[in-house]
Amino acid sequence: MSSQVVFDGRVIRVEHDEVELPGGARARREVVRHCGGVCAAAVNSRGEVAVVRQFRYPYAEVIAELPAGKLNPGEDPLDAMKRELLEEVGAVGFDWRDMGKLYPSPGYCAEVIHLYACRVDGVGEPCPDEDEFLEAEFVPLERLKEQVMSGEIRDAKTQTLVLKLAAEIII
Repeated sequence: MSSQVVFDGRVIRVEHDEVELPGGARARREVVRHCGGVCAAAVNSRGEVAVVRQFRYPYAEVIAELPAGKLNPGEDPLDAMKRELLEEVGAVGFDWRDMGKLYPSPGYCAEVIHLYACRVDGVGEPCPDEDEFLEAEFVPLERLKEQVMSGEIRDAKTQTLVLKLAAEIII
């Protein structure tokens, strides 16, 4: 029925909306708008998957994640993922597979993360953004699956993509 922007930042926009529910009652919704992101499981010839470890400010800790990044406005998700893989790992992927989409927090956030899998031959020198400080390594898929199941890896996009990759046995 109405929408008011209460915050418009570099990464997110927050809106307070007034909506009409089925039955006619009114309710207020808070929505975080985000331009979306990408994430990839990049697998080398030994069946190892690229993982990056980086400090994540909201959690005040270093976490393990698959290479990922934010979409630029209007950017094609696969192009964004190719850019992020090169930046974070120094790798160029091939045999790309679309692994679906992930809604990380549908109760209040409109972010969509596009998931991919690819193969990589070798890695060069990563070239992260100036505000990114990360370390990349390759980890066997079975070990990543164990880390997801034990709770050692807590990142939702990484958990989802590792388990999807393991279930499909595409390597």
